[in-house]
Amino acid sequence: MKKVIMLLIFGLVVSYGFAQKIKESEVPQGVKAAFAKAYPKVKNVKWDKEDGAYEASFDQNKADASVLLSADGTIKEVEIEIEHNQLPAAVKNTLAKEYSDYKVEEAAKIVAGGVTTYEAEVKKGKQTFDFIFDDTGKLLKKVEISQKKQEEKD
Repeated sequence: MKKVIMLLIFGLVVSYGFAQKIKESEVPQGVKAAFAKAYPKVKNVKWDKEDGAYEASFDQNKADASVLLSADGTIKEVEIEIEHNQLPAAVKNTLAKEYSDYKVEEAAKIVAGGVTTYEAEVKKGKQTFDFIFDDTGKLLKKVEISQKKQEEKD
């Protein structure tokens, strides 16, 4: 089970680096229909294509959100921005104990394949990282965000 979770997270993080913006007209109708069914009230969707899947990015209740859908419209992952204080206590404890010299910039809850993980984008000096934790506070993945990607996010 651990290997499956790690592979899933690794695949998602790696595929993030290969995302390319696309026009809504380039998104298959089935993907758009599946997204609209799951999120009927969402407007102003930005689409990316990454590794054969389609990512819809949007605002939901004043928070950034994204949904990754396969080419057949199946939802593969949902990521919703959360406040730092909404991270599970175990994650906050790990950050405080083991990474106290890092500053949390952003946080998100990720659900993929029925597994919930938490992302903390942290900064230490000029370096920025994405830390992925399980709900017990165990660090599953640490990925350095390149300066170029950081500038694209800003």
